[in-house]
Amino acid sequence: MPVTLVGRARERAELAAAWAALTSGSAGPQVAVLTGEPGTGKSALVAAVLGALDPAPVTVLAGQARIHSPAPYDWLAAVLSGRDTRGLPAPAPALAWLAQHDAAPVERFAPGALLRVAARVVRSLAGDGPAVLVVEDLHALDPASLNLIGELAAAPGLPALLLVTSRPSADPLVARTLARLTGTPGAVRQHLGPLRPADVAEVLAQVYPGREIPPDAAEAVWTRTGGNAYRLTELIATWPADDLPRLVEPESAPAELTAREVEVLVCLRDGMANKQIARALGISVRTVTVHVSNLLRKTGTASRTEAALWAVRHSPAAPSLTPRSQP
Repeated sequence: MPVTLVGRARERAELAAAWAALTSGSAGPQVAVLTGEPGTGKSALVAAVLGALDPAPVTVLAGQARIHSPAPYDWLAAVLSGRDTRGLPAPAPALAWLAQHDAAPVERFAPGALLRVAARVVRSLAGDGPAVLVVEDLHALDPASLNLIGELAAAPGLPALLLVTSRPSADPLVARTLARLTGTPGAVRQHLGPLRPADVAEVLAQVYPGREIPPDAAEAVWTRTGGNAYRLTELIATWPADDLPRLVEPESAPAELTAREVEVLVCLRDGMANKQIARALGISVRTVTVHVSNLLRKTGTASRTEAALWAVRHSPAAPSLTPRSQP
């Protein structure tokens, strides 16, 4: 059954206040940065906030990086995807580059010139506002997108709330961009940690309506998931709705995994692609592929998704791994 967002009341209030400041006449943009480990509920919080904004935004522009092969201006290309781009203040060749069209011309543009065109395009799309610019997974964006997001955060009079999510990152360019964003006047910076046991109990009460949830049951599930919202959701999804005792008691783990395989399994659990796992562990993509194959064999699972669910069911909570910066 669908579960409504629990906890995060303070964070939601801060973001609502930032929106109220923008819509009451304060000069934009307003900037809010949400950081946290994978699965802490950053995207869920953004979705809940967007659904509750009053007044509702006139425009929402949302984008994120490609999963496997980031390319210049991924964020803006995602925003432009499926939109009618006629009338935008950009030369057709430049717009083709920004939208990552397959038929983009061979003509190249100076980086600074293309950045200015990109900023003008976003301003045009935002119109008179109020608008929300959603930037998901800033840590995975390409350098051109990072520069654009930084420019938008400092764009005088942009009538928008810039709502950014990111994992902690050791990449210097990502770190500088986060510092630039949070350094803007009035910026909201939130770091999402694990859910509390009381939050887990609230989720269980939604999943098992009408049943008393013993405090030790909520505590056991919290311990098993580390309070990670994604792991909690996936754990609940793997058991029947009437099987609370089985949810609380972990099954024995039959597989004997090496230390490295456990690290790879944690990455799979957190939804990382092979390239991201390779960066996080400092190994080659080919080596990651071998470890994933071994994990599927040892856990008796048929896919990466099944292996990730196996990890949620069998493994104790383990900290997530952050990809290392590129050399």
